[in-house]
Amino acid sequence: MRARAYKGLLAAVTAASAMTLPIISAGPAGAEPEPDARTFSQSVKTSSVKRHLERLQRIADAGGGTRASGTPGHEASVAYVAGRLRAAGYSVTLQEFEFPFFRNVTDAALDRVEPAAKKYVLDTDFKTMTYSGSGNVTAPVQGVDLVLPPSPTPSSTSGCEASDFAGFTPGNIALVQRGTCNFQVKAELAEAAGAAGVIIFNEGQAGAGSNDRRVLLSGTIGAPTTHIPVVGATFAVGDELAATGSKVTLVADTESDLHRKTRNVLAESRWGDPGKVVMLGGHLDSVIDGPGINDNGSGSAGVLETALRAGALPTRNKLRFAFWGAEELGLLGSKHYVANLSAEEKAKIKLYLNFDMIASPNFIYGIYDGDDSDRTGAPAGPPGSDKIEKLFESYFRAIGQPHIGTDFTGRSDYGPFIASGIPAGGLFTGAEGIKTAAQAATFGGEAGAPYDRCYHQACDTVENISDRALAVNTGAIATAAFVYAYSDDLPGGGTPGSSRPGTGGGGLGNDHDHAGVER
Repeated sequence: MRARAYKGLLAAVTAASAMTLPIISAGPAGAEPEPDARTFSQSVKTSSVKRHLERLQRIADAGGGTRASGTPGHEASVAYVAGRLRAAGYSVTLQEFEFPFFRNVTDAALDRVEPAAKKYVLDTDFKTMTYSGSGNVTAPVQGVDLVLPPSPTPSSTSGCEASDFAGFTPGNIALVQRGTCNFQVKAELAEAAGAAGVIIFNEGQAGAGSNDRRVLLSGTIGAPTTHIPVVGATFAVGDELAATGSKVTLVADTESDLHRKTRNVLAESRWGDPGKVVMLGGHLDSVIDGPGINDNGSGSAGVLETALRAGALPTRNKLRFAFWGAEELGLLGSKHYVANLSAEEKAKIKLYLNFDMIASPNFIYGIYDGDDSDRTGAPAGPPGSDKIEKLFESYFRAIGQPHIGTDFTGRSDYGPFIASGIPAGGLFTGAEGIKTAAQAATFGGEAGAPYDRCYHQACDTVENISDRALAVNTGAIATAAFVYAYSDDLPGGGTPGSSRPGTGGGGLGNDHDHAGVER
C-alpha cells in the first residue's frame, strides 16, 4: 500500500485508540530495533498469504477434498501451520479435544420408484441429516400426522409424540413434517415405531430468508442415536411424496464417532509481557463438503502470515495466535480453549481478534460492531470492543476503503471470548447472505447474489478468493497486530467480567489449567 496512506493510517489509529506508537525503540538486550507499523504491514505480503492458501488447497486435494476436523486433511493443515510457526520461533501448543464426528462416506440417494420413477437431487431436493444412520431401503412412504396444505403460520406437530405413529406399518419409510419438536425426537420416535428410514420435509410456509419454510431442510439429529437413514427435504418433495401410493429408495452411507479427536494450534511469541496477551485467531477447519479455502483458509492464512512476520518483533505485549479446530461443528475448539482457562489466565487476555472469511468473492468490508452503534442483533461487546471497532474503522478510512458494521451473531469464534467478558472484534466479508443494491453500490460486486456462492460447498477453492479483499484485510490484520503488540493502553485493561447473555458463546464449563495438550 502507498506510503501516504500509511502515514494517514498511523495518525488515525493513534488518535482513535489513544495509543502511543513507538517508531523505533530498543527491545530486549541483543534484539534488533522494532520496525514501524508501515514497514511491518508491508512485510505481510498478499502473495505469501496466497501461497498458504495454495498449500491448504493441495492438502484438501490429497485428503479427499476436505480439511474438516477429524479428517486427514485437517491433521495435515495442523501440521503445516504448527511447523511454520515453530520454524519462526514460536512456542507452539497442540491442544487436543474430543468432538462428535460425522460424515457421508458416499453420496446419499433418494429416488421415487412408484407411482412414476423420479430421481431427487442431492443438496437441492434433499440432504442427509447430520448423525443419520446408514441403510439402503426401498419401501412405501407413510405420512405421519401431516398438515397439508400447510397452515398460514407454523403449527405442525408431526412426529413429536409416540401417538403420532399409531397405525404405522413397520418397514415403511416415515414422512415427517418440520415443526414443534427437534429432529432427533422425530427420528427416534420413527425408528421406535419400526420405520426403515425417515424423510423430514420443510413445513411449507412462504417467507424471506431463514423464515422461508419451503426450502431445503438441512439440520442435525443431535447425536448418532438412530440407526436408519434420516434425510431432510424441501416442502415440494414432501408434498409430492405424501401422495397415496408413493414408494422410494432411500440410501445413506454415513460414519459417526462421538469421541473423534482433533486439535487447536496455539502459538505464543517469545517477547512481551505475559500478563498482557494480545490474541488473534481464526478457524482452521473446513466443512466436510469442501476444502474451505475462503471459509476459513483465508482468515487462517492471513493470521499465519502475520504471525510469521511478527515472530522476531521485540513487542511490549505478548502475542498469541490461535487456529481453531471444529468451528464448523459449533465453535467447539474455541469453546474448549476458553473453558479450560483459569480465571487468572482469562484476565491476562486483553483482547481477541477474529478473522473468519476475509476474502469472499462478492465481498463487503465488515467490521464487528463492538459498540452496537448499528442497533442490530446482539448487544455491544464487552468494554473495549468499541475501541477495537474504531481501530479497524480508522484503518479503512486511512486507505480510502468503505466499510460497514457486522453483528456479533455468535456464529464464529469470538463467541466464547465475548461470553467471558473479553473484548473482541475482527473482520468479515460475508457468507451465504445476499448482497443488497446499496452494498453493491458501495463495494462493487453483484446485488442480489450471495457474498460467497461457494459457501460450505466443494467449489470453495483457491478460485473462490477475492485477491482485493484478501489484500485489504490482510493489511488490517497486520496493522492491528502491530498496534496492539506495542500499545500500553489495551482495550481489555481491566479484569474480564462474567459471561454476557445473548452472544452465542455459552456452554463454557469449569475453569482449570490447560488439560490434554501436546507441546
